[in-house]
Amino acid sequence: MALEIDLAGSVVLVTGGVRGVGAGVSKAFLEAGATVLACARRPADDLVRGDGREIEYLACDVRDPAAVRGMVESIIERHGRLDHLINNAGGAPFALAADASRNFHTKIVELNLLAPLLVSQAANAVMQQQSGGGSIVMVSSVSGHRPSPGTAAYGAAKAGVDSLTASLAVEWAPRVRINSLVVGPVETEQSQLHYGDQDGVDAVGETIPLGRMARPEDIGRCAVFLASPLASYVSGATLLVHGGGERPAFLAASNAAASNVAASSTNTGA
Repeated sequence: MALEIDLAGSVVLVTGGVRGVGAGVSKAFLEAGATVLACARRPADDLVRGDGREIEYLACDVRDPAAVRGMVESIIERHGRLDHLINNAGGAPFALAADASRNFHTKIVELNLLAPLLVSQAANAVMQQQSGGGSIVMVSSVSGHRPSPGTAAYGAAKAGVDSLTASLAVEWAPRVRINSLVVGPVETEQSQLHYGDQDGVDAVGETIPLGRMARPEDIGRCAVFLASPLASYVSGATLLVHGGGERPAFLAASNAAASNVAASSTNTGA
């Protein structure tokens, strides 16, 4: 029998789920049969669609405790349950750490670390009372695991998210599972703001072992897996979704490989 993921009947909340990576996540859950509610401070021009259905949009600033409580209450009023939460909302503009203000750093940490904790608390309060419990997936970043010049506060916040994942997985077990996706560069409608023109986007993709940046649906499918029964014994884990990572810089700088090839050719009489 083929393994399939069918989330029909489940209710999923995707924060920041109307554009970019979040839209890819929302679409993947729709295609898995779930009812998807996506929140953001403002709607996208077009609602995300998948499997002939579309998301339910909720306006919410996930940094606002009252707004988050109201959002979760409205989900329960509409659907009677909340099975999965995908904490995707986040991001940061480029700013050198020495130049950015205290207020700038505070807002970055608030959005990328404190907001996921806040929404998770509200979701957990519901999931703990459900017979089937629930699951939470944090969308983290490789920036939390390697130097992140220009987005230092963002990288620090994402490192905090992965630590938070491990701690909540212990605190909220066995009723609720919590896992994290450590995401590398993703090509979205905003990629050129970060990497320049399409040539720049393609050049960054060539530095990744799999030869391209992730697509939003790549992230979405991994989130669906972690939320599904196939991952029922996975909690407190970080799943690397980065196409193999980044080639070490020393490989590009070293001439050892070329020298070894030349020596090999000489020794074999080639």
